[in-house]
Amino acid sequence: MANKVAVIFTGGTISMKVDPRLKAAIPSMSSEDIMSMVTNIDQVAELDIVEFGKLPGPHMTPEKMMELKEVVESKLSQEDIVGVVVTHGTDNLEETAFLLDVCIDSEKPVVVVGAMRNGSELGYDGPSNLAAAICTAVHPNSRKKGVLVVLNNEVNSARSVTKTHTMSLDTFKSLEFGPIGIVDQDDVIYYQKQSTPTKHVNTHAIETNVHLLKAVSGMDSTLLNFLVDQGAKGIVIEAMGRGNVPPMMMDGINRALACDIPVVIVSRCPMGRVLGSYGYEGGGAQLIEAGAILASNLNGQKARIQLMLILSVTQQHDEIKSYFMD
Repeated sequence: MANKVAVIFTGGTISMKVDPRLKAAIPSMSSEDIMSMVTNIDQVAELDIVEFGKLPGPHMTPEKMMELKEVVESKLSQEDIVGVVVTHGTDNLEETAFLLDVCIDSEKPVVVVGAMRNGSELGYDGPSNLAAAICTAVHPNSRKKGVLVVLNNEVNSARSVTKTHTMSLDTFKSLEFGPIGIVDQDDVIYYQKQSTPTKHVNTHAIETNVHLLKAVSGMDSTLLNFLVDQGAKGIVIEAMGRGNVPPMMMDGINRALACDIPVVIVSRCPMGRVLGSYGYEGGGAQLIEAGAILASNLNGQKARIQLMLILSVTQQHDEIKSYFMD
């Protein structure tokens, strides 16, 4: 078999069943249990199974993401491996996928996959999603596309995809540009390229003292001042609309910037990029003048991941800004 794929199991709903005593899903299935339900996959690829863990999505920390990154890179370095598939809990799958996309610079495909239904539910989608992910990893057209996310027979780029619904099988969507491809009867068909090329950060470390705030009506600088006092290394703000904040937040933002704490601005809107369109107090133009960094169309959780990685290699404002520029 020429096509050899490393499948790294990290946990998530794909590895869970309902515990009769708890009446709730918990990690319980091994990689062998799951793979036994992926029929005829031996006709597609030879598999190299790696047991990373049985972690629910919320248990996956940035430090563990970096450990996973090292395992993925190690597998990609093997000449006989054509691609890597990573199983993951869906709650924060997009964060891990994006971290891998930012850190890993390889022509070989890396595909992150999960399940929305556990192994005790009717219509358990784990095996079909995993089969589609493996088909994607071995497909020659999946090369040079960065990290991909495959669920519900759709292929999305890690940069643009997000979880949009708490329970739907088609929860993972690229809201602005749509999926870049589909998996159809074991074939993978690509319709478009990744929307924005990823700027890679070559690092083996991560700065975890980075925080995410959502701007809401009447918000002041209380939380910002707290983060500054606690020694935060970076702050991401999900601002309103095009990237605007209530005026009472400006004192805290200015104080953070005066303390050389980078402040990155994204929008709390699910689509669209931030821009300095408004010049009033708290408007995007004032934020830019103060020294805040606008992060285009990244969502808050991904901008935080990117800032955490950037801060592991530089604290220089202009260098940090350059990573967020289109």
